[in-house]
Amino acid sequence: MNTEHRMLNTLESIQADMVRMVDRMSDVTVDMRATRQHVAGLVAVQDHDHVELAQIKLRLDRIERRLGSAGETPD
Repeated sequence: MNTEHRMLNTLESIQADMVRMVDRMSDVTVDMRATRQHVAGLVAVQDHDHVELAQIKLRLDRIERRLGSAGETPD
């Protein structure tokens, strides 16, 4: 009987540990989902910034060309 009692206690302890692990895994899953969404938002902002920077560079190139052609004097 003593052995059966110890075995039952051990199994109950293992079961309690498993319940805690399942709860913790749920928390980790929620955290991971939030992290993925945050990273996706950062990537979207970065992509937008790259597009905006490319547009600014094009505008600057056009302005520089205009200034360059306006500053040329006919020979």
